[in-house]
Amino acid sequence: MTDKQKIINIAVIAHVDAGKSTLVDAFLNQSGVFRANEEVADCVMDSDDIERERGITIYSKNCSVMHGDVKINIVDTPGHADFSSEVERIMKTVDTVILLVDSSEGPMPQTRFVLSKSLEQGLNPILFINKIDKKDARIDEVVDEVYELFMDLNANDTQLDFPILYGIARQGIAVRDPKEAEGLSVEQGDVKMKHTPAGFAGLDITPLFDTIIEHCEPYADLREEPLQLQVSTLAYDDYIGRLGIGRITRGVLKEGQTVAVAKEDGQIVQRKVNQVFVYRGLKRIAVPQAECGDIVVVSGIADISIGETICDVAKPEPMEMIHIEEPTLSMNFMVNKSPFAGKVGKFVTSRHIRERLNKELEVNVGLMVEDTDSTDSFKVSGRGELHLSILIENMRREGYELAVSKPEVIYRKDEQGKKLEPIEEVVLSVPDEYTGTVISKLNLRKGIMVQMTGENGYSKLEYHVPTRGLLGYRSEFINDTHGEGTMERRFLTFEAYKGDIAGRTNGVAIAIEEGVCTPYALASISERVQMFVDPGTKVYEGMIVGMNSRSDDMEVNPCKAKKATNMRAAGNDDAVKLSPPRTFTLEEALEFIADDELVEITPDDIRLRKKLLREIERRRSGR
Repeated sequence: MTDKQKIINIAVIAHVDAGKSTLVDAFLNQSGVFRANEEVADCVMDSDDIERERGITIYSKNCSVMHGDVKINIVDTPGHADFSSEVERIMKTVDTVILLVDSSEGPMPQTRFVLSKSLEQGLNPILFINKIDKKDARIDEVVDEVYELFMDLNANDTQLDFPILYGIARQGIAVRDPKEAEGLSVEQGDVKMKHTPAGFAGLDITPLFDTIIEHCEPYADLREEPLQLQVSTLAYDDYIGRLGIGRITRGVLKEGQTVAVAKEDGQIVQRKVNQVFVYRGLKRIAVPQAECGDIVVVSGIADISIGETICDVAKPEPMEMIHIEEPTLSMNFMVNKSPFAGKVGKFVTSRHIRERLNKELEVNVGLMVEDTDSTDSFKVSGRGELHLSILIENMRREGYELAVSKPEVIYRKDEQGKKLEPIEEVVLSVPDEYTGTVISKLNLRKGIMVQMTGENGYSKLEYHVPTRGLLGYRSEFINDTHGEGTMERRFLTFEAYKGDIAGRTNGVAIAIEEGVCTPYALASISERVQMFVDPGTKVYEGMIVGMNSRSDDMEVNPCKAKKATNMRAAGNDDAVKLSPPRTFTLEEALEFIADDELVEITPDDIRLRKKLLREIERRRSGR
């Protein structure tokens, strides 16, 4: 038998924005994956449009690089709590993790979450302190904070003895001692290091490669044992259908092989594998067979699902099923029935929406879709506002039209029948002068302060807050801190129901007729209303056009024109000075609406509206 290829699988884990995707770029650039003249985008692993625009990773992805004679499979994981179901499963397929921590921020709530998952799997992490060129870097303190975090999470002695590297992922630099990179300032750092085998100023990422190989044994040779492969991720290809992705724990997998699949309900069924793919660089390459230790993509098993085990037909041994955390938020996706429905979107019927949601369920395992009493509405549950709003944003870009209701928290019951609700851990960094406002707002939202520390004119607050209390809070927080505060949150646990929380205190201004907004009408309305529309915007009866300064809703006519009299002509509206209207992103719109309102989403517009468009209907239901 030929020698087995040496394979090490690693995952890069970190908080949002710590530089995971940038570090993976450096791995790929310096291992000769790209041709010398090839054009490569930054964060090449973030292939989804929304990932690029927002600078976040949503879906975990795989690639591989060669270092000497060792193949290193790299998994880039999401940092947001809403995609934590992705992170948990990845840990089962890797041999070690690189924990990336920002040299000035230190460990953040998500760092804690992703690290705890890797320690539970018994992995021994490598610590990489990134962005050491920052002016406010506090490298030694951050290393101490990481040690404390490991101890908090009950790391064993081997895990506590982690190797530490320092570097600047954007320049492709890793060093064992920060002094080696001294004198590299941010200004110098703007030099583009694409495709340079060596990094900046003669330094490169080799020390990190070397550490991985010293720290981690290549995967053992278990080729003679019966096949076992647990599916940790799903993908979908329009030509070859559903794909299962996972690591071969033992044995060898060949194309065209008949295998046994151990299903979630304990059944074992026979299926035939079509093709087997492995990663070379960023590309998926079809191979006649793949060996244990490698991360593979398998086609041909149409009903494969996460956590199921592909085994040898003669000796099926299922692995323990992967537990996927339950959704915490739900909202209703409905057919758009506004007067402007179907003018822009290509897919507008309930059949279209149902098919799209079913397609999403193929790959998005944190999602649940249920039918409701109405054939035009579906209850969609997910891991958080971001999780659901990314799905809506993708649908919108694909040409779908729909209306969605206010996100609602999913409650549970304990053994005694008591109502439990999801609680989130929130870490806020707030300029000292706004701290009082933020504290009083979070207390009103039933938040409990866990810790408060101050440094350099900023206060760091740690809170446990019901998810309900955080709905609609982000935009308020940005206003209260004048855009200078940061807020990070993640799901923590379910606790007893905390009692009523006050919702939005302002009413809204509702259009009473269909038409086009005039400057004359908006000028008179905006004296007591913060407008959401511009002159020239088309509106319909029941559409929300602004926020009232008082708590009650107000009917207005934004389409009223200036009448001519025998003294003066109707004249033009040149003299009218209007403040710019407030525009909503999708998340802000979902946070803003009340229970009797909807967000209407089309490829071109996001509109707010009342569920009942006519005033007489709203009055009747109010009674």
